[in-house]
Amino acid sequence: MSLTPQFGSIIPSSKQELLNSNYLKFNDGNNDFAQQYLPEVYEQEVERYGNRTLSGFLRMVGAEMPMTSDQVIWSEQNRLHIAYNDCTYAGGTPSQLDIPVGGAGNTLVENVISVNDTVVIMDTVNGVEGKAIVTARAAGSITIQFFDNAAATLASKGFVSGQIKVFVYGSAYSKGRSTLDGTATGASAERISVDPSFTQYSNSPVIIRSQYQVNGSDMAQIGWVEVASEDGASGYLWYLKAESETRLRFEDYLEMAMVEGELNAAAGAGDYQASKLPGSQGLFAAIEERGNVQVGFTAAAGLDDFDAILKNLDTQGAIEENMLFLQRQTALDFDDMLANISGGFAGGVAFGLFENSEEMALNLGFSGFRRGSYDFYKTDWKYLNDASTRGAISGINSIEGVLVPAGTSTVYDQILGTNIRRPFLHVRYRASQADDRRMKSWITGSAGGAFTSTLDAMQVNFLSERCLVTQAANNFVLFKGV
Repeated sequence: MSLTPQFGSIIPSSKQELLNSNYLKFNDGNNDFAQQYLPEVYEQEVERYGNRTLSGFLRMVGAEMPMTSDQVIWSEQNRLHIAYNDCTYAGGTPSQLDIPVGGAGNTLVENVISVNDTVVIMDTVNGVEGKAIVTARAAGSITIQFFDNAAATLASKGFVSGQIKVFVYGSAYSKGRSTLDGTATGASAERISVDPSFTQYSNSPVIIRSQYQVNGSDMAQIGWVEVASEDGASGYLWYLKAESETRLRFEDYLEMAMVEGELNAAAGAGDYQASKLPGSQGLFAAIEERGNVQVGFTAAAGLDDFDAILKNLDTQGAIEENMLFLQRQTALDFDDMLANISGGFAGGVAFGLFENSEEMALNLGFSGFRRGSYDFYKTDWKYLNDASTRGAISGINSIEGVLVPAGTSTVYDQILGTNIRRPFLHVRYRASQADDRRMKSWITGSAGGAFTSTLDAMQVNFLSERCLVTQAANNFVLFKGV
């Protein structure tokens, strides 16, 4: 009986040739050229997408500060002067101006105009204007007398009910009067004391988590492609790259959540109900609710659209220095617009935000220009250009840029008991002496140096708890497409 070899035929070929049977196989049995002849293998990865990280926006415009509560609350000043919009009048009392106090959208509005106040009355649609003195007041109305014609009525002047604005510009009294005197109609002339008012806003932190897991066997697997991560790690262990990319992705999420975050208004169940998962209001949502939204801005068409933005900023806080973070096409439109402004681009502005160093501004990717009394610092925002995020979105509701006021605002800190200055845009993260949750990472399992469980793997965990504070959102502008 002949012997049958157990490991394949050992009979040599009758002629000199290469056969699969001449070689030991260590793959799945299929011919594999790379395992017979040494190929020309590039050991370095090709950076097809360049630097893929998106974070850095908040580092340029804000700051990070700890907090010790489930909620951060701040107060913002209201307007100083007395003014009312959308006032009406009834046909039977044509000299009585009704102020829209209470009701939807006006629940906190009170009539604080006093007798003998002098007012400007304007029709916001047809442009009719008149100046008058208040002769009587009630909880929701004032009675006026025009200076140019005591018998004139709102109707005879051409005012349209519902589109009237009134504001106080002073007062006028005859000789020997007291502010406590009654009027000829018997109404009290006592002046209304106006207490300062403010509006409170709040935001809640959101817990952001991620994890990367690799089993112990794969940790010991050596590859022939050298991997290099954005944070400087390199080697032939593939998990090094995977762990590094998980970390970088998580760091991007920390910023993306602050930009895209939404409050949870859905009536969910379990962990997803608003009481357990309130959500967190991000930058875009804050500007949509309390700021300015410019739809269909086209800087390439000329200065008209941009000047309209400046006029609106004049009605708000008039912050002199502002930063523009733009997607590529909008940035190019700005370049086209600025090319027509003599001395208005890259040198026609004082780089006050960068200690008047143009070189510093350019190193950070900013170019500056001045329009009116405002300085603007323009740069591309990678988040709006990357195809994996907002860069793949165009047309209706696409985000094309954001205008962020530079500098700080004054707020009252309840813990410190004093007024402090804070950047208009800043991040608050949970932290105390017991636990700092700004950016936590830890390893569990039984591989990679950790011996916390019987799991034959390394688990790299990431966690952060934070929220964004967008103060004075009325000075921000969100550019959206059409």
